[in-house]
Amino acid sequence: MDDTGADFRVLGPVEVLDRRSGTYVVPSGAKQRALLGAFVVRAGQVLPADRLIHELWGDRPPVGAANALHAHVARLRRLLDGAGGREWIATRSMGYLLRPGGAGTDAQRFHRLSAEGRAALGADPVHAARLLTGALALWRGPALEGSGQGPLCTAEADRLEELRLTTLETLYDAHLRSGRHAEAAPELERLTAGHPTRERLYDLQMLALYRCGRQTEALGVYERARRNLRDGLGVEPGPALRVRMEAILHHAPALALAAPPPVLPAPPPAAGPDPGPSSVDELGRAIADLGERIEALGREQQALILRFNHLTAAVPDGSRLPQA
Repeated sequence: MDDTGADFRVLGPVEVLDRRSGTYVVPSGAKQRALLGAFVVRAGQVLPADRLIHELWGDRPPVGAANALHAHVARLRRLLDGAGGREWIATRSMGYLLRPGGAGTDAQRFHRLSAEGRAALGADPVHAARLLTGALALWRGPALEGSGQGPLCTAEADRLEELRLTTLETLYDAHLRSGRHAEAAPELERLTAGHPTRERLYDLQMLALYRCGRQTEALGVYERARRNLRDGLGVEPGPALRVRMEAILHHAPALALAAPPPVLPAPPPAAGPDPGPSSVDELGRAIADLGERIEALGREQQALILRFNHLTAAVPDGSRLPQA
């Protein structure tokens, strides 16, 4: 939890959540959205005025662009004034900056959950899928939606979209590892149609179909991928997709779903009292039972010692006891 009570959101239309009041601050105009988006993307960095002018107006700034930018900054500053209990935009000699303090962004949370999901993929794909689903649930639409076509916002939106797709691919990898190929197959069909040049999605779709017993359709996906890659990018499928096609063609054993790790039986209860008695009376009885068992073990130990002494006394000096 940050110390400002505010949250910047860029995984969709740019906005600010004042968590103290539960209200959202949403710039209404395209220039205001572009300006806030640029500030959030470069939070903590001074953005020179000429760079912000280029972000808002491109190569055709209006006459008096510096004054127009100053007016937009002043309007945005008033809009954000008081959100999270502080002032956000500071003026510097070279330009302006957003002072983030401890405020977080939905993009930061997305990065963290996505990284945790990837790390858990091999050991626990079900848990990984939960983390990755949570990461993707933070998205409300295209990143920085409505923030214009300036280079700062465009580059960041493209970067976040690539990370979103990579996370989505990892999510379906987790589904396949946990045996959910029947559910994944139709979704992957939709995703490959929407992203016809992403080889990883075709790879996952082929595996899902094969595990559903649909080998012919899986091979057909490879042909569709090959056609789309040649038409869209002018390239042939990469080695990973070709290897997958060959494995499916020859029913490679590696394509089968890996067996889950064996569930080991629970260890027997320890020879002692319950570690968590629920009352004083139960604790007293447990202590008494333990004392009785200790006394019984002591008596058994004494009997064994006496027997041992009796046997060794009957053995002549220098001889050895029989080997067990």
